[in-house]
Amino acid sequence: MSAHANASREQIIAALHDGHSAARIAREFHCDKGRVRAIRDELGLPAYVRGSETPSIEDRWRQYAKPLPDGHMDWTGERQATSNRPLLSHGYRHHSAAVVAFRIRTGRDPVGQVRAECGMRHCVAPEHVEDEPGRRRIRVQARYLSGGRAVQERCQHGHDQAEHGRIAANGRAYCHACKRAREERARAKKRAA
Repeated sequence: MSAHANASREQIIAALHDGHSAARIAREFHCDKGRVRAIRDELGLPAYVRGSETPSIEDRWRQYAKPLPDGHMDWTGERQATSNRPLLSHGYRHHSAAVVAFRIRTGRDPVGQVRAECGMRHCVAPEHVEDEPGRRRIRVQARYLSGGRAVQERCQHGHDQAEHGRIAANGRAYCHACKRAREERARAKKRAA
């Protein structure tokens, strides 16, 4: 629908037959909502049922995910203010565009954070995003293929690596519990100074 001042009766009728709400027609045609409802009632058309024109979250995602020539996808929609992470507003909530891409590819909810594993920061191509178990699997495979050692069951401080173990993008294994503890000690030291 295009916006027209003083919409004609025929334009309003056509929009009603397309299944649009009185509020949307009034907003887009810059006319009175009461006039739209009166025409709807006069024609005996049913009242608009919310949801009939609400796109799915996947359809909304496709509106903002733009393919790039190299197989990556750029996000043209909303972004989180501090991290620049791609966001999608749907159903009165913000959703991570990467999580939606993951669901499109796998049909399931992710475990942990979803990130692009292709090297392009904030890529939203469904084939390029992984959840935590997927990232670990890919990185462990890459570690083995590059001649790396097997990941230890426990770190030097005794943390179970099945739960706390992580593999960095460069293949280096580390304990996330130990990393958090080091970061907390550094913050405490900074506060004390």
